[in-house]
This record gives sequence, C-alpha cells and structure tokens, in this order.
Amino acid sequence: MYEHTFPNKRYKKTIEFLKQHVPSRTSILDLGVINPFTEFMQKEGYQVDNTTGEDLDIDTSAIENSDATVVTAFEIFEHLLSPLTVLKAIKTDKLVASVPLRLWFSEAYKSKTDMWDRHYHEFEDWQFDWLLEKAGWKIIARDKWTNPTKKLGIRPLLRLFTPRYYIVYAERA
Repeated sequence: MYEHTFPNKRYKKTIEFLKQHVPSRTSILDLGVINPFTEFMQKEGYQVDNTTGEDLDIDTSAIENSDATVVTAFEIFEHLLSPLTVLKAIKTDKLVASVPLRLWFSEAYKSKTDMWDRHYHEFEDWQFDWLLEKAGWKIIARDKWTNPTKKLGIRPLLRLFTPRYYIVYAERA
C-alpha cells in the first residue's frame, strides 16, 4: 500500500505511528491546509478537518473553535514564528506532531520564492520536547526516522543514517 520512497516513507511511518496511538474514526483537526496526507488519514477511517491557511501565529480561532478529539500537526511547527502560542491554544488533550530535525551537515530550509514555505525553526528532538513541555504537554511516545535520497555525495550518505523526522504523541499534562 505504501512505498518506502519520499514522501511515501514519511507517510508510511507517520500513519503507522498515528494508528498506534489514535483509533480510526477519531475526529482530527489537522493543522495546515488539506494536503495529500489528509487523504491518507481519511482512507484509514479518520474524520479529518484541516485549518484553512490562516496565519496560525496570529489567528488561532480554528484551533480554539474545534471540537476534534485529537490535533495533528505534521511538519507545521517549523513554519511558525511562535509555535508555543499554537500549542497552548489547543483545547483537546491529545496531540500527534512531527517536525523535521535540524541536520548538522545542512542549512535550514528556506524558500526564496514562497514566503509561506520557510522554516523559522528546525528542531533538535530535545528542543521540541522542551517546547511541548513548556506548553503543558507530556510526551507519551516518540519516534525518529531517516530521509535518504538517491543522490551521490557526502550529504546523501549522511542522510542514510541521520534521522530527519521526529514524531511524538503527547497528552495534556
């Protein structure tokens, strides 16, 4: 069903983690606009609503007004100036979130053409843990995985064994 190539390896690992901690048919508010992963979650039986592209650093009303049982945030917090504000605005007591990890051998991602597609943060796992704890979350489970590429060179070689993605399941402390 899922292949081990990007982005499908990321999707496969993410959906496996989600299924371990959140039963299907659960209502989910997924932070970020509708995307291909929304469809993956729906195919697994989740009832998914997404935010609509509002600037969550400024407007958290979609989060505050949601009645979803779980909030998911897959590779969204790195795009926010203040992820703490968003994490504190979540009403539900369950969160599944993933972030790209900072790679010591590569610069943080920055788009020169798309002002919305920028990383203000690339976390180390302990930094993301501290952010969640400060916002009142307790991490119940976590996982990391690599993102190898089919290119040649030192950086692609390092990507074979250096984790790129970090995912957590957290509950309100």
